[in-house]
Amino acid sequence: MLWLRNIHIPLEKNMKLKALKLKNFRSYGEEAIVPISDFTAVIGKNDIGKSTILEALEIFFNQDVVKMDQNDQCVHTDDAPVEITCVFDELPHELTIDARSQTNMVDEFLVNEDGHFEVVKQFNCALKTPKETVWAKARHPSAAGVADLLSLKNPQLKARAAELEVPLDGVDQRSNVELRNAIRATVGELELETRLVSLVEEDGKKAWEFVQRSLPVFALFQADRPSKDDDPEVSDPMKTAVQAAVREVEADLEAIKQRVQQSAMEVAQRTLAKLAEMDAGLAAQLTPTFKAEPKWDGFKLTLSGDHDIPINKRGSGVRRLILLNFFRAEAERRREVANSQRVIFAIEEPESSQHPDNQRMLVKSLLALGDDPNTQVIVTTHVPSVAAQIPSDSVRLVTTGENSFPIVEVGDDGVYERAVETLGILPDKRAQVAIFVEGPNDVEFLLRISRLHRAVDDTLIDLDNDHRVAFVVTGGGNLKHWVNRRYLQNAGMIEVHIYDADDQVNPPYGAQVDTINAAADQNIGFLTSKREMENYIHEDAIQAEYGIAIVGTDWADIPNLIAEQVHVGSNSPVAWADVAAEKVAEKESRAKKRLNTTALNTMTLDQLNQKDTTGDVLSWLEAIRDRTSPL
Repeated sequence: MLWLRNIHIPLEKNMKLKALKLKNFRSYGEEAIVPISDFTAVIGKNDIGKSTILEALEIFFNQDVVKMDQNDQCVHTDDAPVEITCVFDELPHELTIDARSQTNMVDEFLVNEDGHFEVVKQFNCALKTPKETVWAKARHPSAAGVADLLSLKNPQLKARAAELEVPLDGVDQRSNVELRNAIRATVGELELETRLVSLVEEDGKKAWEFVQRSLPVFALFQADRPSKDDDPEVSDPMKTAVQAAVREVEADLEAIKQRVQQSAMEVAQRTLAKLAEMDAGLAAQLTPTFKAEPKWDGFKLTLSGDHDIPINKRGSGVRRLILLNFFRAEAERRREVANSQRVIFAIEEPESSQHPDNQRMLVKSLLALGDDPNTQVIVTTHVPSVAAQIPSDSVRLVTTGENSFPIVEVGDDGVYERAVETLGILPDKRAQVAIFVEGPNDVEFLLRISRLHRAVDDTLIDLDNDHRVAFVVTGGGNLKHWVNRRYLQNAGMIEVHIYDADDQVNPPYGAQVDTINAAADQNIGFLTSKREMENYIHEDAIQAEYGIAIVGTDWADIPNLIAEQVHVGSNSPVAWADVAAEKVAEKESRAKKRLNTTALNTMTLDQLNQKDTTGDVLSWLEAIRDRTSPL
């Protein structure tokens, strides 16, 4: 919390985007739902509707790079309004509608059946300038007398209370919140149903104005841009940096605003008091009101080339290279800065105009950004080498439905197979040894740990680049891993299986490893001698990455310990024991990714040997080497 001269400003996190829904927008006639995760990849053929998804989000959040116009209405839906809907979770804990009392989104019945905030923006494209209306799609009272309370002014609420004979003893009748609560309590059976609640009238409008402060910063980077003096492709990364910086000090700015308003209001009240001494009637007619909110977006940041040559006059490859390094810098900054505000980066064809090496680097940077709890990344792509690195559960495949409208398909083997076929991702058929692991974090662990051992023994296989080996991820992974799993499991290759023990008494993969090792062939299986691969990471490397000191015993749940410490360090009002299981799993997943990448990057071979006293890792690497034919 920030306290400033008795003004209390809660530090709220930005909400998190869970899904986008499109209806009657361009080619999307019927409602299409696009689930949004930490990293989301929209894949599909050209002109199928991938860019439409990113531009719909730009219209919802900004209408800066892209604006709604008459031609955006689907030609097959007559005069039906265009609908762009965003669904959010991680909602503000409080909702300030009036200064007299606090409420929240649940008590005001502004959340849907899942407890999420679902905002529907409708646009009337029959007008030359499409008119926007805003609604909450929520489980809201529909009973007589309570269905419209958020749209009523204070005198109307008092009249409604009198009409329904609501007892108002102890109720502050100046507070709309208290009046609504009293009315609802008297009515009793509210008859909740899913309906649209206006966010452009009275307290519904005030609620939306308050909640908008908790919306994430959204930044769109498109592939094709005209080269003009203020090319957004160059200015937007810096503009986004300014927006994020302003959001991160928003509580301070809000406190300053309230101090100024409080001081000015005192002057206005004293003026009215003096006026009342001379003309009480005139003074009674006047109310001090602030007509506009202060603007904090006046900071302008740009990049200039040599001799003040605008960067936008350079080639598209150079401009994209600047963008690439913006993302690299932002990924690094967000790892180092706690409690940064949430930003959504939407990048159309990030591989555009880039060398393949830069394409891979860019995707790695974007994946690293997606690992940050306060960053979401959405990309479109159709380049196989880029798509191959995308996590399988991040794939959103856009295809055409039976009615010729686009549909968005999510996450099963059929979807992955069609995505792979669409993009032309192929396995490397030169592979001789298939390395079976449980998940993508295990791949990252083995890649980095093998580099440490190869530094002193170059006979070991270069797992990063040697075509003789291929990883088979049995769960999760990226599209490349999915292709390998489908192909290599039936390719008659030598198999090396490396699995976490997890349980000291009954390891889940114990029987499978025993079966593999009992067969009379070259296949071999290993179980870690510790709980999991994260237990081989030295405490000093963990402290260097997180600034957290833990006791890393062989059977400690390291990701859970890290997740708990990070949560506690964030000053969240929710105790760790009360965090929902789904959220705990998300936090542990982020910890595993970070442990197996940036934390491992700081570890030395000496530190590994201190943790791996039985030489487990070296035995795995030697087994892989001994089963490959010479180049």
